[in-house]
Amino acid sequence: MPPFRPQPLIRPLVEALHPYVPGEQPKVKGLIKLNTNENPYPPSPRVLAAIKTAVDGRLRLYPNPTAQSLREKLAELHRCRPENIIVGNGSDELLALAVRCFVEPARPGQRRSRSLVQYFAPSYSLYPVLADAHGAEPNPVPLRPDFGLPATAALNRAVGWESQASLTFLTTPNAPSGRGYSNAELEALGRVTKGILILDEAYVEFSAQNALALALKYPHVLVARTFSKAYSLCFQRIGYFIGPPRLILALNKIRDSYNVNGLGQVAALGTLDDLEYYRANFRRIIATRQKLSRQLAELGFEVLPSQTNFILARPPKFPAKAWLEKLRQRKILVRWFNQDCVRDYLRITVGTAREADALVAAARTIAR
Repeated sequence: MPPFRPQPLIRPLVEALHPYVPGEQPKVKGLIKLNTNENPYPPSPRVLAAIKTAVDGRLRLYPNPTAQSLREKLAELHRCRPENIIVGNGSDELLALAVRCFVEPARPGQRRSRSLVQYFAPSYSLYPVLADAHGAEPNPVPLRPDFGLPATAALNRAVGWESQASLTFLTTPNAPSGRGYSNAELEALGRVTKGILILDEAYVEFSAQNALALALKYPHVLVARTFSKAYSLCFQRIGYFIGPPRLILALNKIRDSYNVNGLGQVAALGTLDDLEYYRANFRRIIATRQKLSRQLAELGFEVLPSQTNFILARPPKFPAKAWLEKLRQRKILVRWFNQDCVRDYLRITVGTAREADALVAAARTIAR
């Protein structure tokens, strides 16, 4: 009898994938965790009370399949209609849906632009993973050395820029640099982008401006928002897109049924009922960001301007990777990226004032 030779059980595309690498979740107690851009302050007491109240017999029931009440509340906040909004299991789910919805897998004879997932680099490292998982072609376009956007007049000369790309992602404000982009820059980009443009505003609450109006003005622009970073709901995974009803309807066609858990919907609704609590926290975080940036600069760090809840800083005296380990030895966890354009920097989440003071004290000791 010939030997049994099973056919491959996993698609070659999946076998070759390099998955997204999240920030480290420490297993050592007592670490000051400044590596994953979480809000250092807890959810509003009203939100916690709403979640506890919802832990009852309704747990056996399916949640609202379209997060209707949450969409209505968000529409009221953003002065649009519920048809302009889709809610997801974190904004990451919606970014993945967008790739599936708007981009064709690469295939011979197909126009290249139809399979392009374009993004500016450095940026959110999930974007190329989503492209690879779909069998599409990642298309990174370099930012300027100062992490600014290329001028639209220069985009046609930019390496690899494709105005006809099916989908273009832009994180605004940028991650990992923290740099903000003006609405004039974003609108100019929208005018020269012929495919779908997603403005990923994960950190927008810490910025001086937002691009929401562009998603309600142009037929090809979507804005992504999340309750994770600013609203202390990373654990619940709630995100949403705002944009033209036609695009939202298309995304809904391929959305998983009951994709947003019920307790998450309750938490997000409670958040929207207590926005002043969160806005006060935004002000605290921005004030800490400004003070921390100033103090690190006095120690010799090159600190880039930030419109987010983190800073990107080039440390003095030692390579950034060495600083990562030296800070870890002092029970402070920050993030280092092994990528050419940011290898010399540390990304540091803005924690509480006390956590920032501890970081500065450790940095002062290391820099001696």
